[in-house]
Amino acid sequence: MTFLNSLEAARIAVGIMLDGGVRHVVVCPGSRSAPMAYALAEASAAGRVELLVRIDERSAGFTALGLALSTGSPAAVVTTSGTAVGNLMPAVMEANHAAVPLLVISADRPEELRGTGANQTTVQPDLFGEQVRFAVDVPAGTDPQRAVETALSAATGAFPDLPPGPVQLNLAFRDPLVPAAGEKMPAAAGTQRFRVGAEPLVMNLPPAPEHLPERRTVVLAGHDAGPVAEAFARAHSLPLLAEPSSNARFGPNAVGPYRLLLEHFGPDSAQPIERVVLFGRPTLSRPVAALLARPDVPSALYQPVPVAWYEPGRRTELPLESLADLADFAGRGSGGWLDAWLLAGSAAQHALDGVLSAEAPARGPSVASLVWKHARGQLLLGSSNGIRDVDLAGLPAPEPAATVYANRGLAGIDGTISTATGLAIGAGQDTTVLLGDVTFLHDAGGLLLGAGEDEPTLRIVVLNDSGGAIFGLLEHGAVEESGNYGDAVERLFSTPHSVDIAALAAAYGVGHSAVSTTAGLAEALGQPLQGRTIIEVRTNRRGLRGLHARIKEAVAAAVEGVLAG
Repeated sequence: MTFLNSLEAARIAVGIMLDGGVRHVVVCPGSRSAPMAYALAEASAAGRVELLVRIDERSAGFTALGLALSTGSPAAVVTTSGTAVGNLMPAVMEANHAAVPLLVISADRPEELRGTGANQTTVQPDLFGEQVRFAVDVPAGTDPQRAVETALSAATGAFPDLPPGPVQLNLAFRDPLVPAAGEKMPAAAGTQRFRVGAEPLVMNLPPAPEHLPERRTVVLAGHDAGPVAEAFARAHSLPLLAEPSSNARFGPNAVGPYRLLLEHFGPDSAQPIERVVLFGRPTLSRPVAALLARPDVPSALYQPVPVAWYEPGRRTELPLESLADLADFAGRGSGGWLDAWLLAGSAAQHALDGVLSAEAPARGPSVASLVWKHARGQLLLGSSNGIRDVDLAGLPAPEPAATVYANRGLAGIDGTISTATGLAIGAGQDTTVLLGDVTFLHDAGGLLLGAGEDEPTLRIVVLNDSGGAIFGLLEHGAVEESGNYGDAVERLFSTPHSVDIAALAAAYGVGHSAVSTTAGLAEALGQPLQGRTIIEVRTNRRGLRGLHARIKEAVAAAVEGVLAG
């Protein structure tokens, strides 16, 4: 057997990765991973790969996640040994549940140093357990070609019944870890930039056949449903209830504040929902979850390929692989059925806008409405209240204006700024991210770019209400109002803070502006975007529970009036 030195093995691994479609690699500095760093530097000089360098592995993992999301190609992250690898776990977990092709390249000590107490040595093989599609430990000195090829196949969904997702290549390297004396970096072939720049997609399907029965079916478009959901609803004359990150929230059949309307089409209404057709993964609202859980309403899930967000047999929807079978299940809507939803939706939107316009200070739903209206290129919606506010107040447009992303695999607040950075760099498009202040602070380190690193064109809209407001809209808000637990809810759930975001932006060299009204936010969103900028929307979360109650009351009155007429 021929034993390879560390740099030779690293060059083989890099070559196979690039031949397999990897175009972006995020490198974290470290000694044991040095052979991969040198091999990637050589490939970068040859114009074959675009490198990003990050000092924080957690940020690096989410940056690579964003790169993979925006390009549709596998992206890799390289770390040294020890705790560096463990910091990738959140990004790997998200990639697992969201089916994102993420390659983890973890450098490791050779076999003779493992278990000896050698510095930065732990058990790295299979560290990510069931979170990865494939994991392999490549001993020092051996050819990594087959391992890398298998990992790429697993990451990109090339194996039957296995969705795309993260993989781990644990590559052991033995000293020497640096190029041999006399070796030189190849002459640079010019800086290569790999960009996608895909526009939002629209599909068309033929009209539903006349022989299909008329049914009171609704089309639910959950996260990552895609434009096929909009096309299906339009072709079958069915109301479309689309989450923001479905990339289906547009078109003539889309209903904006749909979650407030479901009770008006419940079992005791004049026009109860009979069936549900589901595209993508529903993640945002309890009314939708309650609808899908109803045993008297049959539901079907369009699933043409394997998905990663649920285990087979664990959901009640009937999985269907073809649109023809889905059409037979859904039927087609009558004119009266679709019109009822569109009239109710229009009345609800008008009532919602009326409540919001009566408040000059910017609040979550009004901020979400403006960001949704102004976003172009790419839009990333942070977890917690941000994406739910858009789901409530984001007016569906005739055509999609931006490609929408969200980390809904596990709906965590971690890594959001880093994900947005990866999205912006991968697509080379203007990118907007809407997030709360707690989500922003959780990944403030994602603002750090080293000298010479590419700066994305990124607008960061931070709704700063000095803490986490979402818990106030859940059961915890009622507990707080009762006064029975003193300040426990405020301290343990809302996590109040007094961070100076302007100073934080200045520390990282990021532009900053502060607004407190919807008019000020609209003006700020209308400014041309260059480099990175933070728009801080300063607001108060006190009274948010009451605002949502007023919205629900106004919508109910408006919808009842329309449906009764």
